[in-house]
Amino acid sequence: MRFGNVSICSVAHVDAPHRVSSAEVEARLDPTMRRLGIPKGLLEGLSGIVARRVWDPGVQPSDAATLAAERAIALAGIDRSRLGVLISTSVCRDYIEPSTACLVHGKLGLDPGCINFDLGNACLGFLSGMEVVGNMIERGQLDYGIVVDGENSRFVVDSTITRLQAPEVDMPGFWANFATLTLGSGAAAMVLARRDLAPNAHRFLGGVTLAATEHRDLCRGQVDHMITNSAELLSSGIELAGRTWQLAEAELGWKREGIAEFVLHQVSKAHTVKLGAALELDPAKILTTYAEYGNVGPAGIPLVLSKAAELGRLQSGDRVALMGIGSGLNCSMAELVW
Repeated sequence: MRFGNVSICSVAHVDAPHRVSSAEVEARLDPTMRRLGIPKGLLEGLSGIVARRVWDPGVQPSDAATLAAERAIALAGIDRSRLGVLISTSVCRDYIEPSTACLVHGKLGLDPGCINFDLGNACLGFLSGMEVVGNMIERGQLDYGIVVDGENSRFVVDSTITRLQAPEVDMPGFWANFATLTLGSGAAAMVLARRDLAPNAHRFLGGVTLAATEHRDLCRGQVDHMITNSAELLSSGIELAGRTWQLAEAELGWKREGIAEFVLHQVSKAHTVKLGAALELDPAKILTTYAEYGNVGPAGIPLVLSKAAELGRLQSGDRVALMGIGSGLNCSMAELVW
């Protein structure tokens, strides 16, 4: 899908304030790990994740998303009354209902005419939200829209640690829950606009998506746990990414040397390194965040994009590729011009 009339006015992130190291997580699991003969340092050694962030107790996904949204609106320099849609893409939610989007809408004090709803697509939710807002702008339905995401991994990680402390936990059970221990917390938001209203902003050119839903059972998450076949998820995801890259070459005209920055959803070191190698991406063009932030779900891609901008890695006119794989399996790749 290609867009000709969509701009990105701003992208912002907010880091959760508390750093929790992998060594701290393992310390809570020490009896189980000793009983199963699992060496210390395994979590960091296998995942490459040194630490992840968590919010204060009681902070809800809507609270985190609102913080990022306030920052994005300020950076965009627009009157929030002009926002025509707010889409929340968080995997984490305050409640089953009402929607997280309506909670953020209320906390931001948005206009009653601003449409708001949740959109779920696992770790690809934010990219999907960008596409939906882009479509609405392209067809003339609205002038401005905002995509938000707030992730809080505290509860699911704590619940998983408690479950793994049980004396009946065996090695298969430990490995099935291993990926949950890599989850981090954070928030991100992006304001998009009609091109003629923001002619000097970054251009959102569109993207491509492929599904491989025969792999839909490789990762299944609930509010208090996530069961993952990490090895098959990695191999199947990389194979799907290869086919999606070919589609991006055909439909978006991608060439590796023409892309200035590859913004990846990062699950772990193995995932990031193997994906880059499989697609023959220049490691110097990939800002890695997994070591300190872990897997931040759908907030991951906008968080990396925002950090890359803050670090001065993006220059005006740079072609930037946004790339992610989400459980299901789905793979999305999108392009913007900075």
